Formats: sequence, C-alpha cells, structure tokens
Amino acid sequence: MTCTHTPDLAPDVMTKLRSAGSAEEFFALLQLDYDPKVLNVARLHILKRMGEYLVGEDIDGLPAPIAAARCRAVLERAYEEFLTTTPLEARVFKVLKTAVEPPKPPAFVPFDALLK
Repeated sequence: MTCTHTPDLAPDVMTKLRSAGSAEEFFALLQLDYDPKVLNVARLHILKRMGEYLVGEDIDGLPAPIAAARCRAVLERAYEEFLTTTPLEARVFKVLKTAVEPPKPPAFVPFDALLK
C-alpha cells in the first residue's frame, strides 16, 4: 500500500520542511509516494540520510519549484536506499556505526612496569 499526497508547495519549501512534524509530512509536502511499512521501520534513518544528502545541495536562493524538485529528489534517493537496505546495514546514526567497531585491545603494561 502506498500513500499519495498532493498539497500545495509553499513558496519557500525549506520553511515548510523545517516546520514539518513527521516523516509523512515530508513526503506529503514533496508529493512523494511511500510504503507505510518502510516508513514505520526507517523514518528517522530516511530523514537523517536526506539531511546528509541536502548538505551537498545548494538550495538557498533557488526559485521555489527548483528547490522543491531538488528536495524531492534527495528524499526519494534516501527513501529508495532503505527499500533495499535495513537501518542496521546502512548505519546512519553513530550508535549503529560504533556498534560494529572491533573492540580495542586492552592496553599492554609490561610486568616490569608494575614492579617499579
């Protein structure tokens, strides 16, 4: 099942996105379909990844339709990543990145150093 929303895009899409209160609102504002099952599992990961991708985009000062199209493409890219990858595999958040780091070996203290 996919959800389709087609509200008006505000002249300043970034202002609208900043005030969005849920992942569903992001998809609605940018007029993207989504599978609620995917969004329920990976919503924070999708939005975090979208933010990472937006850092590489220069949206400030663009006309609203172009800014909206770029934001839409970035959200779509982030969403599609989680259609084939689990949040655990993608490791978007630091806690998941460090969860797989090999443990650091204990510090070696020579026996002679203990006797001093």
